Amino acid sequence: MADAFDAEISALAREINQRTTRIREAYSELSTMKHTTSSEDGMVSVTVGRHGQVRHIELNPRVYRTQSPSQLADAIMQQINKATAAVSEQSKQLLQPLLPEDLPHEEIFGQHATLDAFFPGPVEPSP
Repeated sequence: MADAFDAEISALAREINQRTTRIREAYSELSTMKHTTSSEDGMVSVTVGRHGQVRHIELNPRVYRTQSPSQLADAIMQQINKATAAVSEQSKQLLQPLLPEDLPHEEIFGQHATLDAFFPGPVEPSP
């Protein structure tokens, strides 16, 4: 009986170690995650990090002759939004396999995430 118990504990410990290793690898990959997008005309290129922070903007020198300041601002914002959406999807694809099946990614990491995904509702005491 003790041998079966020890074997079960050892199997659980191996599983925990494997999951921990996968989580550490995922978070390592997340820390370096970034995405670059470029406008169709190649005038604007933007790189954002995992949280949507802008890491780099590259402008073709000709952009100042072909676009007004407001057009350029719009083009930069479009590329920031596209890159942010792409890096968000990359993050989702990386983390989804690590989450419990009944816990949707959007509830934890989505724009409207709340603590409700982690905690049950209030418990009413019995009378």
